Amino acid sequence: MTRQDEVRGFLTTRRARITPEQVGLTDLGGERRVPGLRREEVAFLAGISVDYYTRLERGRIRGASDSVLDALARALRLTAAERDHLFDLARGHTAPAPRRAAPARRVRTSVQRVLDALHVPAVAQNARQDLIAANGLGRALYVTPFDSADRPPNLARFVFLDHRAQAFHPDWDLTCRVTAATLRAEAGRTPLDPALTALIDELRARSPVFREVWAHHDVRAHHTGVKQLRHPVVGDLTLAFETLDVQADHGLSIIVYGAGPDTSTAVKLAHLSRWAAGTGETSTSDAEAVRA
Repeated sequence: MTRQDEVRGFLTTRRARITPEQVGLTDLGGERRVPGLRREEVAFLAGISVDYYTRLERGRIRGASDSVLDALARALRLTAAERDHLFDLARGHTAPAPRRAAPARRVRTSVQRVLDALHVPAVAQNARQDLIAANGLGRALYVTPFDSADRPPNLARFVFLDHRAQAFHPDWDLTCRVTAATLRAEAGRTPLDPALTALIDELRARSPVFREVWAHHDVRAHHTGVKQLRHPVVGDLTLAFETLDVQADHGLSIIVYGAGPDTSTAVKLAHLSRWAAGTGETSTSDAEAVRA
Protein backbone atom coordinates (compact mmCIF):
# COMPACT_ATOMS: atom_id res chain seq x y z
CA MET A 1 0.00 0.00 0.00
CA THR A 2 1.43 3.38 -1.01
CA ARG A 3 1.62 6.41 1.26
CA GLN A 4 -1.14 8.02 -0.83
CA ASP A 5 -3.35 4.99 -0.23
CA GLU A 6 -2.64 5.23 3.51
CA VAL A 7 -3.73 8.88 3.60
CA ARG A 8 -6.85 8.14 1.56
CA GLY A 9 -7.84 5.17 3.68
CA PHE A 10 -7.20 6.95 6.96
CA LEU A 11 -9.17 10.11 6.16
CA THR A 12 -12.02 8.21 4.51
CA THR A 13 -12.51 5.89 7.47
CA ARG A 14 -12.25 8.74 9.98
CA ARG A 15 -15.04 10.78 8.39
CA ALA A 16 -17.16 7.66 7.87
CA ARG A 17 -17.49 7.14 11.62
CA ILE A 18 -18.90 10.63 12.40
CA THR A 19 -22.51 11.68 11.86
CA PRO A 20 -23.61 15.25 11.18
CA GLU A 21 -25.46 15.29 14.51
CA GLN A 22 -22.26 14.47 16.41
CA VAL A 23 -20.60 17.65 15.14
CA GLY A 24 -23.63 19.93 15.37
CA LEU A 25 -24.57 19.94 11.69
CA THR A 26 -28.11 19.66 10.37
CA ASP A 27 -28.53 16.83 7.91
CA LEU A 28 -30.01 18.51 4.85
CA GLY A 29 -31.33 15.21 3.58
CA GLY A 30 -30.67 13.55 0.29
CA GLU A 31 -29.15 10.18 -0.27
CA ARG A 32 -25.90 9.52 1.57
CA ARG A 33 -23.80 7.17 -0.50
CA VAL A 34 -21.38 6.58 2.37
CA PRO A 35 -21.84 6.55 6.15
CA GLY A 36 -20.70 9.51 8.17
CA LEU A 37 -19.83 12.99 6.98
CA ARG A 38 -19.68 14.14 3.40
CA ARG A 39 -16.49 15.71 2.10
CA GLU A 40 -18.09 19.15 1.96
CA GLU A 41 -19.09 18.83 5.61
CA VAL A 42 -15.53 18.00 6.67
CA ALA A 43 -14.25 20.92 4.59
CA PHE A 44 -16.76 23.27 6.25
CA LEU A 45 -15.80 22.12 9.74
CA ALA A 46 -12.08 22.48 8.95
CA GLY A 47 -12.49 25.89 7.31
CA ILE A 48 -10.99 24.87 3.96
CA SER A 49 -12.40 24.55 0.46
CA VAL A 50 -14.07 21.35 -0.69
CA ASP A 51 -11.59 21.08 -3.58
CA TYR A 52 -8.65 21.33 -1.18
CA TYR A 53 -10.05 18.74 1.20
CA THR A 54 -10.78 16.42 -1.73
CA ARG A 55 -7.14 16.67 -2.81
CA LEU A 56 -5.99 15.90 0.73
CA GLU A 57 -8.27 12.89 1.03
CA ARG A 58 -7.00 11.55 -2.27
CA GLY A 59 -3.54 11.45 -0.75
CA ARG A 60 -2.13 14.68 -2.14
CA ILE A 61 -1.15 16.00 1.25
CA ARG A 62 2.21 17.48 0.23
CA GLY A 63 2.54 21.03 1.54
CA ALA A 64 -0.35 20.88 4.02
CA SER A 65 0.44 23.25 6.88
CA ASP A 66 0.30 22.35 10.56
CA SER A 67 -2.72 24.64 10.95
CA VAL A 68 -4.61 22.77 8.22
CA LEU A 69 -3.73 19.40 9.73
CA ASP A 70 -4.82 20.63 13.17
CA ALA A 71 -8.10 21.86 11.70
CA LEU A 72 -8.67 18.46 10.10
CA ALA A 73 -7.88 16.71 13.37
CA ARG A 74 -10.49 18.84 15.16
CA ALA A 75 -13.10 18.40 12.41
CA LEU A 76 -12.68 14.62 12.39
CA ARG A 77 -12.44 14.43 16.19
CA LEU A 78 -9.16 12.55 16.05
CA THR A 79 -7.66 11.12 19.20
CA ALA A 80 -4.15 12.18 20.18
CA ALA A 81 -2.73 9.02 18.59
CA GLU A 82 -4.73 9.61 15.39
CA ARG A 83 -3.61 13.24 15.19
CA ASP A 84 0.01 12.16 15.52
CA HIS A 85 -0.57 9.59 12.77
CA LEU A 86 -2.03 12.24 10.46
CA PHE A 87 1.06 14.40 10.97
CA ASP A 88 3.32 11.37 10.41
CA LEU A 89 1.57 10.66 7.12
CA ALA A 90 1.89 14.29 6.06
CA ARG A 91 5.55 14.53 6.99
CA GLY A 92 6.22 11.41 4.98
CA HIS A 93 5.19 13.42 1.92
CA THR A 94 6.86 16.71 2.73
CA ALA A 95 10.33 15.75 3.92
CA PRO A 96 12.72 12.82 3.93
CA ALA A 97 12.24 10.57 6.94
CA PRO A 98 14.92 11.14 9.57
CA ARG A 99 17.60 8.49 9.71
CA ARG A 100 16.97 6.21 12.64
CA ALA A 101 18.73 3.21 14.05
CA ALA A 102 17.15 -0.16 13.33
CA PRO A 103 14.96 -1.47 16.16
CA ALA A 104 16.98 -3.40 18.70
CA ARG A 105 16.94 -7.19 18.74
CA ARG A 106 18.58 -7.45 22.17
CA VAL A 107 18.90 -5.17 25.18
CA ARG A 108 21.97 -3.63 26.74
CA THR A 109 23.26 -5.15 29.96
CA SER A 110 22.08 -2.16 31.98
CA VAL A 111 18.52 -2.54 30.66
CA GLN A 112 18.52 -6.24 31.55
CA ARG A 113 19.68 -5.35 35.06
CA VAL A 114 16.75 -2.96 35.42
CA LEU A 115 14.37 -5.72 34.33
CA ASP A 116 15.91 -8.21 36.75
CA ALA A 117 15.68 -5.74 39.64
CA LEU A 118 11.90 -5.50 39.30
CA HIS A 119 9.75 -7.77 41.46
CA VAL A 120 6.81 -7.73 39.05
CA PRO A 121 6.52 -9.15 35.51
CA ALA A 122 8.43 -6.96 33.05
CA VAL A 123 9.32 -7.42 29.39
CA ALA A 124 11.14 -5.33 26.79
CA GLN A 125 9.99 -5.06 23.20
CA ASN A 126 11.04 -3.07 20.17
CA ALA A 127 8.82 -1.03 17.86
CA ARG A 128 8.04 -4.09 15.70
CA GLN A 129 6.69 -5.87 18.79
CA ASP A 130 9.61 -8.28 19.00
CA LEU A 131 9.77 -9.54 22.59
CA ILE A 132 13.51 -9.17 23.07
CA ALA A 133 14.03 -9.44 26.85
CA ALA A 134 12.25 -10.13 30.12
CA ASN A 135 12.88 -10.74 33.76
CA GLY A 136 12.13 -14.19 35.18
CA LEU A 137 8.54 -13.38 36.05
CA GLY A 138 7.97 -11.66 32.72
CA ARG A 139 9.26 -14.71 30.85
CA ALA A 140 6.99 -16.91 32.98
CA LEU A 141 4.01 -14.64 32.25
CA TYR A 142 4.67 -14.82 28.49
CA VAL A 143 5.62 -18.48 28.53
CA THR A 144 3.39 -19.28 25.53
CA PRO A 145 4.78 -16.61 23.14
CA PHE A 146 8.33 -17.41 24.30
CA ASP A 147 7.64 -21.03 23.34
CA SER A 148 7.10 -20.04 19.68
CA ALA A 149 9.57 -20.77 16.90
CA ASP A 150 10.36 -17.06 16.46
CA ARG A 151 13.64 -15.84 17.93
CA PRO A 152 12.91 -13.35 19.31
CA PRO A 153 9.16 -14.00 19.51
CA ASN A 154 7.05 -11.38 17.77
CA LEU A 155 3.81 -10.55 19.58
CA ALA A 156 1.93 -9.47 16.45
CA ARG A 157 2.86 -12.66 14.64
CA PHE A 158 1.84 -14.67 17.72
CA VAL A 159 -1.56 -12.95 17.98
CA PHE A 160 -2.52 -13.44 14.34
CA LEU A 161 -0.72 -16.61 13.28
CA ASP A 162 -0.38 -18.84 16.36
CA HIS A 163 -3.47 -20.94 17.14
CA ARG A 164 -2.64 -20.75 20.87
CA ALA A 165 -3.20 -16.98 20.92
CA GLN A 166 -6.97 -17.27 21.25
CA ALA A 167 -6.58 -19.31 24.44
CA PHE A 168 -3.82 -17.05 25.80
CA HIS A 169 -5.83 -13.87 25.09
CA PRO A 170 -9.43 -14.38 26.30
CA ASP A 171 -10.33 -11.03 24.68
CA TRP A 172 -8.63 -12.07 21.44
CA ASP A 173 -10.82 -9.92 19.15
CA LEU A 174 -9.87 -6.79 21.08
CA THR A 175 -6.22 -7.87 21.17
CA CYS A 176 -6.26 -8.23 17.38
CA ARG A 177 -7.62 -4.71 16.92
CA VAL A 178 -5.18 -3.15 19.37
CA THR A 179 -2.21 -5.01 17.89
CA ALA A 180 -3.02 -3.93 14.34
CA ALA A 181 -3.71 -0.34 15.42
CA THR A 182 -0.38 -0.17 17.26
CA LEU A 183 1.46 -1.56 14.22
CA ARG A 184 -0.20 1.02 11.98
CA ALA A 185 0.93 3.86 14.24
CA GLU A 186 4.51 2.58 14.05
CA ALA A 187 4.27 2.20 10.27
CA GLY A 188 3.30 5.87 10.07
CA ARG A 189 6.33 6.87 12.16
CA THR A 190 8.84 4.63 10.37
CA PRO A 191 7.57 4.00 6.83
CA LEU A 192 11.05 3.06 5.59
CA ASP A 193 11.64 0.21 8.05
CA PRO A 194 11.89 -2.80 5.70
CA ALA A 195 11.46 -5.37 8.47
CA LEU A 196 8.26 -3.69 9.68
CA THR A 197 6.93 -3.56 6.11
CA ALA A 198 7.79 -7.24 5.67
CA LEU A 199 5.98 -8.14 8.88
CA ILE A 200 2.84 -6.27 7.84
CA ASP A 201 2.95 -7.84 4.36
CA GLU A 202 3.33 -11.31 5.92
CA LEU A 203 0.36 -10.77 8.23
CA ARG A 204 -1.78 -9.46 5.38
CA ALA A 205 -0.88 -12.48 3.26
CA ARG A 206 -1.38 -15.14 5.94
CA SER A 207 -4.14 -13.86 8.23
CA PRO A 208 -7.67 -13.03 7.04
CA VAL A 209 -8.36 -11.54 10.48
CA PHE A 210 -5.40 -9.18 10.15
CA ARG A 211 -6.56 -8.11 6.68
CA GLU A 212 -9.99 -7.32 8.09
CA VAL A 213 -8.82 -5.23 11.04
CA TRP A 214 -6.03 -3.58 9.03
CA ALA A 215 -8.64 -2.27 6.59
CA HIS A 216 -10.19 -0.24 9.42
CA HIS A 217 -7.13 2.08 9.49
CA ASP A 218 -7.36 2.38 13.25
CA VAL A 219 -4.41 3.87 15.14
CA ARG A 220 -3.64 3.47 18.80
CA ALA A 221 -0.98 4.33 21.37
CA HIS A 222 -0.62 1.50 23.85
CA HIS A 223 1.02 3.16 26.87
CA THR A 224 -1.18 2.11 29.78
CA GLY A 225 -4.22 -0.02 30.43
CA VAL A 226 -5.45 -3.38 31.62
CA LYS A 227 -4.58 -6.69 29.96
CA GLN A 228 -6.45 -9.96 30.32
CA LEU A 229 -4.38 -13.12 29.96
CA ARG A 230 -5.22 -16.80 30.40
CA HIS A 231 -2.01 -18.36 31.61
CA PRO A 232 -1.54 -22.13 31.07
CA VAL A 233 -0.35 -22.62 34.67
CA VAL A 234 -2.26 -20.15 36.88
CA GLY A 235 -5.30 -19.32 34.73
CA ASP A 236 -7.02 -15.97 34.21
CA LEU A 237 -5.08 -12.83 35.09
CA THR A 238 -6.19 -9.19 35.09
CA LEU A 239 -3.06 -7.05 34.94
CA ALA A 240 -2.56 -3.30 34.90
CA PHE A 241 0.37 -2.30 32.71
CA GLU A 242 2.55 0.73 32.10
CA THR A 243 4.85 1.21 29.10
CA LEU A 244 8.15 2.99 29.74
CA ASP A 245 10.20 4.19 26.77
CA VAL A 246 13.96 3.66 26.93
CA GLN A 247 15.17 7.00 25.59
CA ALA A 248 18.68 5.80 24.73
CA ASP A 249 17.39 3.05 22.43
CA HIS A 250 15.05 4.03 19.59
CA GLY A 251 11.76 2.14 19.74
CA LEU A 252 12.63 0.14 22.85
CA SER A 253 10.01 -0.05 25.60
CA ILE A 254 9.80 -1.76 28.95
CA ILE A 255 6.31 -2.95 29.85
CA VAL A 256 5.65 -3.52 33.55
CA TYR A 257 2.66 -5.49 34.83
CA GLY A 258 1.06 -5.49 38.25
CA ALA A 259 -2.03 -6.34 40.24
CA GLY A 260 -3.70 -4.72 43.21
CA PRO A 261 -3.06 -6.17 46.67
CA ASP A 262 -5.45 -8.84 47.92
CA THR A 263 -6.72 -9.62 44.42
CA SER A 264 -6.93 -13.07 42.89
CA THR A 265 -4.37 -12.00 40.27
CA ALA A 266 -1.90 -10.99 42.99
CA VAL A 267 -2.24 -14.46 44.54
CA LYS A 268 -1.73 -16.07 41.15
CA LEU A 269 1.36 -13.95 40.46
CA ALA A 270 2.86 -15.19 43.73
CA HIS A 271 2.30 -18.78 42.58
CA LEU A 272 3.68 -17.92 39.15
CA SER A 273 6.81 -16.49 40.77
CA ARG A 274 7.42 -19.76 42.63
CA TRP A 275 6.79 -21.73 39.46
CA ALA A 276 9.23 -19.49 37.54
CA ALA A 277 11.87 -19.95 40.22
CA GLY A 278 11.61 -23.71 39.79
CA THR A 279 11.14 -24.32 43.49
CA GLY A 280 8.51 -26.94 42.88
CA GLU A 281 6.12 -25.18 45.26
CA THR A 282 3.47 -24.86 42.56
CA SER A 283 2.56 -28.45 41.82
CA THR A 284 -0.13 -29.51 39.37
CA SER A 285 -2.70 -29.67 42.18
CA ASP A 286 -1.62 -26.22 43.44
CA ALA A 287 -1.99 -24.78 39.95
CA GLU A 288 -5.47 -26.27 39.61
CA ALA A 289 -6.44 -24.71 42.94
CA VAL A 290 -5.12 -21.31 41.88
CA ARG A 291 -6.95 -21.48 38.55
CA ALA A 292 -10.26 -22.35 40.20
